[in-house]
Amino acid sequence: MSNHLANERSPYLLQHAENPVDWYPWGEAAFEKARREQKPVFLSIGYATCHWCHVMARESFESEAVARILNQSFVSVKVDREERPDVDAVYMEACTALNGSGGWPLTIIMTPEKQPFFAGTYLPRENRGRQLGLIPLLQAVAAKWERDRAGLTKTAGELTAYLNREGGAVSGTLDPSLPGKAYEQLRASFDKEYGGFGTAPKFPTPQNLLFLLRYAALSGEKAARQMAEQTLQQMARGGIYDQFGGGFARYSTDREWLAPHFEKTLYDNALLALCYTEAWQEGHFALYRRVSEETLDYCLRELRSPLGGFTSGQDADSEGEEGKFYLFTPEEVKSVLGEDEGRHFCECYDITAEGNFHGKSIPNLLLNQRWNLLPEGYADYRLRLREYRAGRMALRTDRKLLTAWNGMLLMALSRAARAFDRADYADAARALAAFLLDTAGAGTPEALRAVCYEGGDGPALPAQLDDYAFAALGLLELYPLDYDASLLLHALALAEQIPAHFAAPEGGFYRTSDRAETLIKRPRELYDGALPSGNSAAAVLFDLLRRLSGEERWREAAEKQAAFLCGAAGAYPVGSAFGLLGLLGLLYPTKELVCAAESVPPLLGKITGRWDPSLTALLKRPGDEALSSFAPFTAGYGMQAGKPTYYLCENGACSLPFTED
Repeated sequence: MSNHLANERSPYLLQHAENPVDWYPWGEAAFEKARREQKPVFLSIGYATCHWCHVMARESFESEAVARILNQSFVSVKVDREERPDVDAVYMEACTALNGSGGWPLTIIMTPEKQPFFAGTYLPRENRGRQLGLIPLLQAVAAKWERDRAGLTKTAGELTAYLNREGGAVSGTLDPSLPGKAYEQLRASFDKEYGGFGTAPKFPTPQNLLFLLRYAALSGEKAARQMAEQTLQQMARGGIYDQFGGGFARYSTDREWLAPHFEKTLYDNALLALCYTEAWQEGHFALYRRVSEETLDYCLRELRSPLGGFTSGQDADSEGEEGKFYLFTPEEVKSVLGEDEGRHFCECYDITAEGNFHGKSIPNLLLNQRWNLLPEGYADYRLRLREYRAGRMALRTDRKLLTAWNGMLLMALSRAARAFDRADYADAARALAAFLLDTAGAGTPEALRAVCYEGGDGPALPAQLDDYAFAALGLLELYPLDYDASLLLHALALAEQIPAHFAAPEGGFYRTSDRAETLIKRPRELYDGALPSGNSAAAVLFDLLRRLSGEERWREAAEKQAAFLCGAAGAYPVGSAFGLLGLLGLLYPTKELVCAAESVPPLLGKITGRWDPSLTALLKRPGDEALSSFAPFTAGYGMQAGKPTYYLCENGACSLPFTED
């Protein structure tokens, strides 16, 4: 018998629709029931591709014993953290405040007024050593709720007050030393042997790599690029990278990048593809192009939706086992490739009889000293094994489409289309932009949606800060592909929503708009997490608009947001690594190029074909009112003697125009 999740659109919620637990989705119906029946609320937050969410579901939420306690003494609410990142942010902060850390599944027990008094993550069904079990916890809370409800309510009120404590305005000024401090922090934690930062578990953190690449290019600090490159190379060799199908898993459980947590998310692969493309643009090392293209090809093949956008990710588990989809034995490889070819291939990719993960092997190149010189024909072998792998079992995909993540992929596809001259990427980028503008609602910014669903509308969840910022950044990255000035106006309209509806009086921006649902706290994220924060993305967006439009209001917005991040960064500037890209734009010399021409002339392609983070370019076609509206300073620019004419400004000083013969 289905519970109250049966009519939801979230794949994660639908995974729990047949649980014996009487789950409710987040909404007034659940909290009204809790108030009416005077019961505490059991809140469980996770997402569809989360391995430990599946473990807790199998152990506890499919258990009749657990369901009896929850259904009798609690009102149970399930939340997809990717659908409602605002709800997740509020209660994750509560978990961190109580425990010093958090994660998913996130387990919260709270009053009917949504005030939490218990927070944890994964819990086994019964006590396990020193680890508290879910059943004993629920029994203890139910008993205490009957015996000392006032005490639990008091604790909940105190925790809620702590979460809402006045932090005061974040005062900051533009700090030219901050990028250098962030670089030093990364250098201090850099793993010189295996790349990456810290020990295990080790995350790709693409925002750190993008920062190092840009910082190296602008400052001349070669060691910064070396750290980024070693990390990119080691990840590409490891099991965290899908050697047969392309794309990266979410993180590595070990220092060497061998054994990943196998789920694949759209945001990681989008930003990592951008990293590898940007690394290739400076030096043209073939590995970086191959990994970028294989990662984007994975997204196009596995995650692309008929709607034109891209779905959220793929599961860590297959047939109830973590990573089973990705594991191989030598016998399997030989059955596909033949005895001799299979034996050599296994030697190349460390596929052994004893295995490197629960008796089977994660293909990798970590032990291969000739990893960058693979034999001819191995690409075909990898394709055959990928097709064999797909036929032996299914891999579950989370089919919802998140606006912010699609904005990130639009950035990556657009850059790769230009860098690699890939017409298929260009077509996919244009289709993705159309999805964002038409289906997700970016063409009418006030109506922008955070989530879209295949096969129907679903709940109209309003867009949040990162949705606006990354959708706009994606459109700005697409602009140089065709120089369609309407994209600039769409990005501008999205950006204008941020100060109008998200501004926090203490500085920076809230995650949610002033039109969103009121929670016990309006979340404001100061630091990058698994993906860049909305405040970091806003800093990058405002800096780009400043440079492209030449308008004073965006210079002021960029400086104000960068100063806010400088103040918020405190002693840990690397926590805002993506936002530092915006600060770099303010601190280092920039070049603004306007080309007046009927169409894209060859010289413009040559100038912009070489990666230069200090350069922005606009194309002014005759009668282009959209560009003049976006960048009023271009209104008087035109061709001279009927020839393509270039106007170049550097650091506020403009040179005389010159023409292209």
